[in-house]
Amino acid sequence: MKRRTKLWLVTAIVAIMTVGLIFVSLQWSHKNVAALTRRHNSQLSPVIMIPGSSATENRFDGLVKELNKNQRNPHSLLKIRVTNKDKLQFSGRIRSGDKEPFIVVGFQNNRDGYSNIKQQARQFNIAFKELDKRFDFNNFKAFGHSNGGLIFTDFLENYFADYKDQIKITKLMTIGSPFNFDEQSIQNKTQMLSDFIKNRKKLPTNLSVYSVAGTQNYTSDGIVPVVSVMASRYVFQGQVKHFTTITVSGTDAQHSDLPQNDQIVRLIKQYLLTHHKPRRPE
Repeated sequence: MKRRTKLWLVTAIVAIMTVGLIFVSLQWSHKNVAALTRRHNSQLSPVIMIPGSSATENRFDGLVKELNKNQRNPHSLLKIRVTNKDKLQFSGRIRSGDKEPFIVVGFQNNRDGYSNIKQQARQFNIAFKELDKRFDFNNFKAFGHSNGGLIFTDFLENYFADYKDQIKITKLMTIGSPFNFDEQSIQNKTQMLSDFIKNRKKLPTNLSVYSVAGTQNYTSDGIVPVVSVMASRYVFQGQVKHFTTITVSGTDAQHSDLPQNDQIVRLIKQYLLTHHKPRRPE
């Protein structure tokens, strides 16, 4: 009799646990499907920006102001600062209904040099992972000034594979990015450029890349040699869907002035922005 009671008790416990596991599994599946559906149907397509060395998350304030000038629905601005301890500090916000907000990621460690660029790419991945958790977006565009373009390249080659099944990067624009640092000849490849070329097969193949160089004297923008910017072709050309090099000159073509350059503003509107509608004249 006791044996039968024990058997019944064990059977009842197993049945209850099975039902519980099924319930939890169904709840998890329902939440997971709902999250995947939200992401799949999302119209959010942010433009994520990374500034160059010595610059902060405030570097593109003037550029964003210029891009929002006379806009019917101005793009909102969210800024993230990654500290040396890998902590994220947020300021600004993404406005409800804004399909194409600007998100700027800056670093407390904003020094130059290949080792720092690799460190910043690792830290950018921390920020990107948090953005992935907070917002349901299935694609984004990227804009990097100077070393910002190099950080994006390192991120795409070494970290982006973790997201590529759910999130696509559609466009990357690099401005004055020294892919071969200050070398004047492509024959003298830096370790960074050699690594970028070695890992280029990891780049997303559906990506359109615009590599923009500024020129004051047709050889450099005052800091970065044009040949170093154009070395980006050895990284992207033939690997991504589209690769285009563009040169801007004239006023504000000096390296640090490029984000304020009128031609750059027009290029961003033309190639990166989709939901960009001028205010109707009154």
